Amino acid sequence: MTARARRRSIVNLIFVAACGMTAVIALGALALIGWSLLSKGVGGINADLFTMSQPAPGSRGGLLNAIVGSVILCGLAMVFAVVVGVLAGTWLSEYGGRTKLGHAVRFLNDVLLSAPSILIGLFVSELLVRNVIGHFSALAGSIALAILAVPIVTRTTEDILLLQPTALREAGMALGATRAFVVRKIVWRSAATGLLTAGLLGFARISGETAPLLFTSLGNQFFSVNLLQPIASLPTTIFQFALSAYDDWQRLAWAGALLIAASVLAINIAGRAIIHRKTS
Repeated sequence: MTARARRRSIVNLIFVAACGMTAVIALGALALIGWSLLSKGVGGINADLFTMSQPAPGSRGGLLNAIVGSVILCGLAMVFAVVVGVLAGTWLSEYGGRTKLGHAVRFLNDVLLSAPSILIGLFVSELLVRNVIGHFSALAGSIALAILAVPIVTRTTEDILLLQPTALREAGMALGATRAFVVRKIVWRSAATGLLTAGLLGFARISGETAPLLFTSLGNQFFSVNLLQPIASLPTTIFQFALSAYDDWQRLAWAGALLIAASVLAINIAGRAIIHRKTS
């Protein structure tokens, strides 16, 4: 073996070893987090967790108000995010993606994609909580979460639509269909699975957000579904309980964290399963 070949072989071994080591470190950290959630969270999973609201210290209770509040906040946010994100992604893919305005919109979307969530919360707080609604509310919280989800849905929608064969569009327009009809009836239907995945990814992104909700929906120790009033959520309740000195609250915080982790994992698995079924 020549000196050059020996050097290349050594460099290759070092590179493979470094990649393997980083993979082991990442998997080890993930396993440690998972073990912590399971060992400390499973003990708090019981019927009371899903049927009773936030308890006073030392009392019996659960996280029903926080679970329902999170469903309302994330559900309403995804309604806004899917409508805006799918339409924006469609415009970038089918109409204005190559124009100067399209490049500007894509750049701003990428900037928003990496914006800290606490800044989004402060912005919505200043705009809605202080100047429009006048107080903390579920509506303000859902709008803050929607702003976080929109760039993910937009980017994923654009990428999915760009993957659709050009022949589909050309075939529709060759039959005399308008471009809008082709997009709605052909392109969207062909990309339906990918669009669903975009929504799932957006939901997974916002389901564990705490910072924007602290400035918008705040929280509520009582059960509430009023969109114009403060509302409980799992992230903010976990934040409050984890900082408390009460063992029962900390146990509920770990159980809530396990619920969020399990839901995000299930959403990601569902998204990958949908993509795999579509491509197989």
